[in-house]
Amino acid sequence: MPIDILILGLAIAVQTFPAQASAVEADRPFKLTATAELVLLDVSVKDASGEHISNLNRENFRVYEDGKLQKITQFGSDDVPVTVGLVLDTSRSMRPKYRDVVTAALAFARASNRNDELFVVNFGDSVSIGLPDDVPFTADIDQLLKALSWKVPAGRTALYDAVLFSLDHLEKGKCERKALLLVSDGGDNSSTHKSEEVARMVRESRATIYTIGIFDENDEDRNPGLLQRLARVSGGEAFFPEHLSEVVGVCRQIASDIRTRYTIGYVPVRSGERGSLRKIKVTASTPSGHNLVIHTRTSYFLPDRRSVADGEASQKRGL
Repeated sequence: MPIDILILGLAIAVQTFPAQASAVEADRPFKLTATAELVLLDVSVKDASGEHISNLNRENFRVYEDGKLQKITQFGSDDVPVTVGLVLDTSRSMRPKYRDVVTAALAFARASNRNDELFVVNFGDSVSIGLPDDVPFTADIDQLLKALSWKVPAGRTALYDAVLFSLDHLEKGKCERKALLLVSDGGDNSSTHKSEEVARMVRESRATIYTIGIFDENDEDRNPGLLQRLARVSGGEAFFPEHLSEVVGVCRQIASDIRTRYTIGYVPVRSGERGSLRKIKVTASTPSGHNLVIHTRTSYFLPDRRSVADGEASQKRGL
């Protein structure tokens, strides 16, 4: 009895789970195929002081889609491996800061789950991947150090291209949960892609994006608003340390956040065949009733029935 479950974790995947078949007649097996759409959210929970809260259960959460309360059908809080991209600005403006960025990125790696899949993307005039072609991901600190250190900051800034490249590379990882750590001043003056493409892909991706803005007051290319939007839409956080010495602590904080997030799932209700943008709100409270601070996705796009059917047919044909 194959049951196809469509996961709209803001990227779409189709998984088939075999189950024992029933029979109407002894020589004619009865087969049932059901399709359920499942939205999976990656949720960070903190108290008012910014401390992670890791001892909640599903009863402590409320999930709303377009203002309507949803029934939580999936829930998890385990420290599971994650596929993570370290996306680092190596343009000319980062040259005096890059050694501190490398140190912070290594601190992030050391504080992460030892089974995480990590990769490095550098971007200046163009985008390049730091690891060797035959090593798509690694958790080895020495390999990461080489990947982080070979590039000399120079040139302009292709931030949009780097984000799109990194989101695509994330999907090659084996881990269900995905995240990007983007370090930049937020400016872009060299990409072939546009901000609208980035916004669409971030909405459709299942990745949580954390951004660290490093810039001076006289940095004409700085764009903290973009860094904030990327983080907010994807359910991550944006950080703007005042001093370079704070970046290591920020990276360790992000690693902790990734390891303590909750996974919450629900089945959305369709009102028709057409696709639509759905707004999401998640709230949480302690057993004593105190409200908590939530970071998760704010929206996702529910595809129309035809595109879902085409995707399932393509998978069955091996496309």
